[in-house]
Amino acid sequence: MKNFAMLLSSAMLALALTSCKEDNVTPVQPVVTETVRDLPADPVRIDPATGRPLGGTNRFTLYSLRENRIVANSDSATNKWDIGLRGTTLIVNGGAIRSGQGGAFIFTGLFDELKEIPATATFRTDQSPSDLAIPNASGQGWYNYNSQTHLITPIPGRVIVLRTGDGKFAKVEILSYYKGAPAAPTSTSESRHYTFRFSFQPDGSRKF
Repeated sequence: MKNFAMLLSSAMLALALTSCKEDNVTPVQPVVTETVRDLPADPVRIDPATGRPLGGTNRFTLYSLRENRIVANSDSATNKWDIGLRGTTLIVNGGAIRSGQGGAFIFTGLFDELKEIPATATFRTDQSPSDLAIPNASGQGWYNYNSQTHLITPIPGRVIVLRTGDGKFAKVEILSYYKGAPAAPTSTSESRHYTFRFSFQPDGSRKF
């Protein structure tokens, strides 16, 4: 009877420990693709008399991919944001002039086919306003500029791969630079409103 009691006690202890281990398992967070529509990037209006832009603040719209929301400019010196947008200029939260761990490189290929960040990938950081991780020039970063129509169009097959402000990873594809994401923007389309999709990997791995 004593041996039976000891066996029963041991079995109950093992069951309790197994239950505790199962309770402590951290659930795997799935990688979800989100679409952000008409994110303002310091929009301006064009003076019809002079053709000059008016009304800009010269501030970046800071965005957290983890939380899928705009971050206040008062938090610019934290790692709460991952990418900043102002006009065609994109900044990352990392480098000599930032406080986060961020970086970026331009991947050539389809967004859906990028399943894992290549081991050979080199992330650049923002070193100065003129030396940014994501080049702000036609054909060199994410967009082309047409000097005849003055329109900005995303380059097909260009994906921005980000190391976020807190050291995780994400991929971003710019879909439109104009409000409402018109299929064929014109000179009257309201610019500096980004529509983009992104995937954020919360577990810190390089896989999407």
